[in-house]
Amino acid sequence: MRRALKALILTAAIALVAAPMPARAEGFVTPWVGANWGSDISNGRAALGVNAGGMGAGIIGGEVDFGYSPSFFGTKNDFGNNSVIDLMGNVIIGVPIGSTRGAQVKPFVTGGVGLLRTQLDGGTLAHVSSSNNMFAWNAGAGVMGYFNEHVGLRGDLRYLRGFEDLSTGNTVIDLNGNNQLRFWRLSGGVVLR
Repeated sequence: MRRALKALILTAAIALVAAPMPARAEGFVTPWVGANWGSDISNGRAALGVNAGGMGAGIIGGEVDFGYSPSFFGTKNDFGNNSVIDLMGNVIIGVPIGSTRGAQVKPFVTGGVGLLRTQLDGGTLAHVSSSNNMFAWNAGAGVMGYFNEHVGLRGDLRYLRGFEDLSTGNTVIDLNGNNQLRFWRLSGGVVLR
């Protein structure tokens, strides 16, 4: 009898451990539009991109941020085709307010490191063609608000800065006496989880 009881307890323990558990990870994708300012660029330069990531138990996780900013340094007439692209790998920490499923509000902080790529292709003020890839970091905060289980809105304020000097070979672009590219970005978009 004891042997049968031990076998039953062992079988129950194995079944409990091996039973599929509901997933606690929360994946999301957010296409966004935004505006950049700072670094002596014209205020409100447009940007667009996408964030994609996941959060374990809806609290901590990681995300990839991709942003594209056409005409970042100024108009095409003055600077030619010019842009900044960022690709960052970030840690994201959020605090769900309300239910962990369905409608909720989630303030978050995020930060990480990655790549900033600048491109200049001539123009009347910038007679140079230059592209730079530089190691960079970013930090920010925002809020995600979900209407239901899968759809919501996300707003984000983020600071991006290169670790290296921006070497364009051009003295027209003065970054306030500092050659490190740095700027703020305010963005908003639809979040899908």
